[in-house]
Amino acid sequence: MKTIRMGLAMAGLVAGMLAADMAAAQEPALARNSRAEPTYNTHRQVPQQFKRRLVRLATDEAPGTIIIDTNNKFLYLVEGGNRAIRYGVGVGKEGFGWSGVVKVGRKQEWPDWTPPPEMRAREAAKGHFLPVHMKGGEDNPLGARAMYLYRKGRDTAFRIHGTNQPWSIGLNLSSGCIRMMNKDVIDLYSRVAIGAKVIVIGPGNKQGKVNYEDRGLDFFRTLFGG
Repeated sequence: MKTIRMGLAMAGLVAGMLAADMAAAQEPALARNSRAEPTYNTHRQVPQQFKRRLVRLATDEAPGTIIIDTNNKFLYLVEGGNRAIRYGVGVGKEGFGWSGVVKVGRKQEWPDWTPPPEMRAREAAKGHFLPVHMKGGEDNPLGARAMYLYRKGRDTAFRIHGTNQPWSIGLNLSSGCIRMMNKDVIDLYSRVAIGAKVIVIGPGNKQGKVNYEDRGLDFFRTLFGG
């Protein structure tokens, strides 16, 4: 009887997660496609659909590949066998979105941040003065981990990284980098190898055709693990 009760409780938990995902998916992301400088709610809770999930993903991409759907704000780590881990992300604001196929060129725990000169000039024009260099730590915008994205052996200046603004997950807010909650980027970092293929689906469709279909929560893996 105890085993049955535990099974029913877990089934109820998963059902609740599914319901929350469906309800949250109907909420529009703040400031999406907005041309005005938006005001953000820094106390905003991350909607349920952007919480880490084990999902069923039909794709012919190899295990270890990262697929980033910037339109829906999801990052998938392909595991093979129609399985993936799905994470919620924050992506580039209007005019800073991009697409293409890149690789993880290097990885760093608690990375330093050196904002490019054009970013510092852009922010200074708004009255925001960024440091030339900032050591890694809890206040650093790159968060707990960073994976540096390279194309043809050269740094693209784009990263998959953590954030000290977790409320920004699910929004178009960055200068093109892919933001994750710190607990999620730590998890992804531990699973991703140097040289991993990263497909960014976004403006311009430079990534080409990508065969993938998110079929939703992997109920049995969520319920029983594995």
